[in-house]
Amino acid sequence: MNSDITRRLPFSLEAEQSVLGSILIDPQCIAKVAEIITSEDFYLENHANIYLAMQEMYLKNRDIDVVTLLDTLVHMGVYSEESGTEYIKLIAETVPIASNVVDYSKIVRDKSMLRKLIRTCEEISETCYSEQDDISHILDAAEQKIFALAQGNETKGFVHIRELLVGVHDHLRNLVINKKEEQGVQTGFSGLDRVLVGLGKSDLILIGARPGMGKTSFAMNIAVSVAQRTKQAVCVFSLEMSGEQLASRVLSSEALIDSYKMRSGELSDPEDWEKLAHASARLSECDIYVDDTTGITVTGMKAKLRRVRNLGLVVIDYLQLMQSDRRIDNRVQEVAEISRNLKLLAKELKVPVITCAQLSRGPESRTDKTPMLSDLRDSGAIEQDADVVMFLYRDDYYKDDPDKPNTASVIIAKNRHGSTGKVEMGWLGQYTKFTTIDTEHE
Repeated sequence: MNSDITRRLPFSLEAEQSVLGSILIDPQCIAKVAEIITSEDFYLENHANIYLAMQEMYLKNRDIDVVTLLDTLVHMGVYSEESGTEYIKLIAETVPIASNVVDYSKIVRDKSMLRKLIRTCEEISETCYSEQDDISHILDAAEQKIFALAQGNETKGFVHIRELLVGVHDHLRNLVINKKEEQGVQTGFSGLDRVLVGLGKSDLILIGARPGMGKTSFAMNIAVSVAQRTKQAVCVFSLEMSGEQLASRVLSSEALIDSYKMRSGELSDPEDWEKLAHASARLSECDIYVDDTTGITVTGMKAKLRRVRNLGLVVIDYLQLMQSDRRIDNRVQEVAEISRNLKLLAKELKVPVITCAQLSRGPESRTDKTPMLSDLRDSGAIEQDADVVMFLYRDDYYKDDPDKPNTASVIIAKNRHGSTGKVEMGWLGQYTKFTTIDTEHE
């Protein structure tokens, strides 16, 4: 980048000084600043260093004022005592009022965003001029870079742990004040949420089961619950069923009307139509979007999901019906690439991604039919990439006279963030609906 362009890069000296000056006046406002900007967003290197020093003092519970800040900067080797005193005093005097620190921080962030956009556009231009890649890949890469900027997920350099710790401190304080809001996305099944403590925002969650166990129903029960409670968009990729079939199943589950009656048209009871009307009204208010494109790739999903505002959850039914972006003759390698890209998708979009997966016939040949991680079909990479692996198991699937009819077990076989275990659920097969079982009362 030549010097002429560098001189014209967007930057606000007053805003950067005001952010730092606000923290000097009111050290507690550093938590608000940390939610909006990082040290990378400061244009001037000495401002970034001053901000880092303030963060270090905040984490050590040290008082932040002109004297203590200068002492810390001298120890960090940023300033000598003579050169730093005058500038730190200048910063403290520059800020009009500390209560506007959020507005000052937003100006710093916006200028930083403009500089990043300029750099990104230059990178895209260089790629186009080189003509060394397929046009579809160039377009996808360009779109991804711009989208990443818009979402705040752009490629960053190393971040010092002290910056991350400020965010952790703030999260812990909010967690004490409002537990439910700060925890992960709740599934709506209290027993399951107690074990998982919600679904993490960048988690890949795998629901595995043999055909007919209720994978789709379980995933859709969670999808509807999340859409209703969070008012966020839930996107469902239905590779096995058409959109209408999926909607019919969800309606049966929500209206508590026998799915067979809905398929056969035996809806003569006026009460059934009333239930359908109420359930349809509730579901219509949910932001649930269904895409039933056959054999879609992760890149295809990503392109569609980028355009969805206020995205809260992604559901894929099911993994083995997806196609890889590259032609791979080995199916095990192909599924491994798909699962790896799904994990990257969850991380990039910062939302939980639930994917259903078909299990091998392993359980059929065992006396104990309970599924295990080794039953994951096609690839052990699925087990590695997933943050949470859950298996569905119903006794009545294998036995004519089960010990516990109308029940199902959700076996949490892997949980990267906590404990594993088994959660007993109710299963209403005629409605394709899972329910929470009250284990605390008789």
